Amino acid sequence: MDIANLVTMGRIGRLYGIKGWLKLISYTDPQDNILDFRNLFANIGGQWQAIEMDQCKVHGKGLIAHFAGYDDPDEARSLTGVELAVHVDDLPELDAEDFYWHELVGMRVETEAGQFLGTVAKLLETGANDVLVIAAVEGSVDDKERLVPYLPDRVIKLVSRAERRITVDWDPDYLV
Repeated sequence: MDIANLVTMGRIGRLYGIKGWLKLISYTDPQDNILDFRNLFANIGGQWQAIEMDQCKVHGKGLIAHFAGYDDPDEARSLTGVELAVHVDDLPELDAEDFYWHELVGMRVETEAGQFLGTVAKLLETGANDVLVIAAVEGSVDDKERLVPYLPDRVIKLVSRAERRITVDWDPDYLV
């Protein structure tokens, strides 16, 4: 399995009940979007393999799921902590101005004046707004990591999928 084409959507939590159900920890927003994907990939023993979520539902403020072939608590318990992913081709298509986080990771970040700040290492969810974590790489203006708020039109001026580049209104001297 080519892991470069997988997007992690969540992980399996602790056992729930006696029929092999497990708590599901979703990384999607809203959290129940993960329930739209039944054919997932699970990282079991360091290897990605196909796994079918044959039943799932919202339960209280969380999610629970059952996976085909894991019908008793002992079998199901072996899945606790396992990461779940989908193939990028299985993700719904977004509008042109919307992006999945995984698409932004690795993009070059430049100021409107053309100064290269680095590349997106990851994104953080802060509640108020998402934040780009920009890692300095060879050729960037300095060796500093930057946290830049993902505020379209205000800070984020352009995101180009084709060029794998983000243009920002950001002073390189401002680090935090």
